[in-house]
Formats: sequence, C-alpha cells, structure tokens
Amino acid sequence: MLTKKQLSEIREHLEKAQNPIFLYDNDVDGLSSYVLLRRFIGRGKGVAVKSHPIIDVNYAKRVQELGGDYVFVLDRHSLGDNFVNEISMLQIPIVWIDHHDVSEEEHSYSMLYRYNPMKNKKKSSEPTTYLCYSATKRAEDIWLVLIGCIADHYLPDFVSEFANNYGVLWGKDIKEPFQALYSTGIGRLARALSFGLKDSISHVVQLQNFLIACKSPYDIGQELESNSAFAIKYKEISKKYSALLDDAKKNGEEKLIFYNYSGQLSISSDLSNELSYIYSKSYICVCYSSGPITNISLRGNNVKKILAEILPLLDGATGGGHRDAVGARIKTENLERFRKELESRIK
Repeated sequence: MLTKKQLSEIREHLEKAQNPIFLYDNDVDGLSSYVLLRRFIGRGKGVAVKSHPIIDVNYAKRVQELGGDYVFVLDRHSLGDNFVNEISMLQIPIVWIDHHDVSEEEHSYSMLYRYNPMKNKKKSSEPTTYLCYSATKRAEDIWLVLIGCIADHYLPDFVSEFANNYGVLWGKDIKEPFQALYSTGIGRLARALSFGLKDSISHVVQLQNFLIACKSPYDIGQELESNSAFAIKYKEISKKYSALLDDAKKNGEEKLIFYNYSGQLSISSDLSNELSYIYSKSYICVCYSSGPITNISLRGNNVKKILAEILPLLDGATGGGHRDAVGARIKTENLERFRKELESRIK
C-alpha cells in the first residue's frame, strides 16, 4: 500500500492541478482510476492510452492540445523516454500512479512523481483504482472502486460495506475476485465497461462522462437496457465474445489451453480471464493475431517467471504484468516457437 505521506502528496497534486490530463491504461482499472480522481476534483480530461508497451509520444501532443497543466498517468507500467522528454519540454508535472512490478525506469525529469507500492519498502500490488480511492476516500464511490478492483483480480477489504449498501449486486460466499467478476451483478457491470472501452474514441469519451455523472451502479444497469452507444456496443461485443469463448472451450480440461484467433475484435485479456476462472487448474494462453503482431494474454501459476524466460528468445518481444497474469506482444512469425517454449515449461 502507498504510505500516508504518498497519499497526501497525490491529493496535493490533484488540488494544484487546474486542468489535469489523465492518461489511463485502456482497461477497467485504468478507467475507474480516472473517473475516481475526476469525480474527486471536478475538473480535468481523460484520455485512454492504447499504445504498448510505452506511451506513444503523440499523447504528449494531446496533452498540449488540451491545454493541460498537469499530467496524471494511471495504471501504466512504462512511460517511455520520448513521452517524458516531450512533457518535460512543456514543463508540466507528471504524477505516475501504478501498481505493476517492473524494473525501475530512469528519468531525469525533476517534476516526475512516481507512486507505486511495489517500489516501497513494504511491497504490495493493489490495483490503481484502490490506490486512487485510498487518496480520495469518497464513500459514495465505493461501487466504482469495487468495479476496478475485481476487474483487475483483486478483492478489496471493504466488500462487506459494499454488500450492505448494494446487496442485490453481490452474492453469497464470494471468496475470489473472478468469482465476483463472473457471478455477481457488479461483475457484469465491470465486464460491460471493459467492452465499452473497445468502442470509438468519441463513444469512450461519452462513457467517461456518463460514469462521472453516475449516482450509483444501478445507473449503469439502466444504461445497458437503453439504446445508448454504450449499450449497443456491449450487446454487439457480448455476442462475438460468447462465440469466441465457446470456441476456446473446445480445448478445455487440458493443462494448457492455447487459443489463437484473429479478426477485428481484440479481446484476449477478457477471454483469458474467464477461461482462467472456468479452468482454474490450467494455464491459459489466448493469442490475438493482427497482421505481423500477436498480442498474448497468459494466466496461470507464476506465469510472469515463465514469460520472462521466453521473451529474450524472441526478437522484438515485449511483455510483463503480475505474478499470475501477464501480457506480451510478439511477431506473429514467432508464435509457434512461443507455443513450444511455453509448453516445455509447464509440462
């Protein structure tokens, strides 16, 4: 967890910022983190970052276009030298809040402030949503924090408080994050937001603004029953997702479930999470191939160590994440070798 001093510093940065630009990772943890901070200070603009593994320098130009006086980077494990250099030339502070266990990036920029509990003496890896909530502590946002946490495979310490306030969205004997994600009402809302992030930029902005204005999680449920862009995209992706999941299940009950697909829908992380929930004793590898590049989502016991052994063997491969959940990008031509290397390490 972040220290009291670190949390106080984050609040101070938020209070100083008059037009903060929040660059957040393009997932539910990142989105929820942004909305929490935006609801707390009532100003600023959010931009979902889709470039990997670093933040593309064009996002620095976006900060300038939006007239930002502060940059908050949320749930991104790497910034990149070019991005930091561009922001430094603008003399805009960068507040970097993250929870990934990655090697320290060396940046000389004096106005870069990093907050990551994995870098503290007492290490921990709570989702960025939880870290942001620990700084803001708005009781009315507890449902939003829970959405971000369970989407990032973390069951926070205030579950009982949420259950008391929104019992109909919870369930009995929920012990694991994925159990909450795939068997409760709040989990359905978290999955819906994940699908919503796969829409166009303009519709994602609409989704951001909708969440900022939400009074309760029930507002999201009502929105999903409407004819809004968010509801339409959710229903569209749900249908395609179900078909992909059923196809992936054909490899079920094996020690390694390896599934490769292509097309217009990049949803490997969502698929690997649910397959990991269904086949909890198996290693899961879901690959999305798009031309020369393949995105990979791996789930399983200590897959971070396994991935770290494989990546150096493949030219241009990158990746990382958490102990039991990681992502990678490799050249599609190396996919078969990746599979063989993976199989040899989990037998």
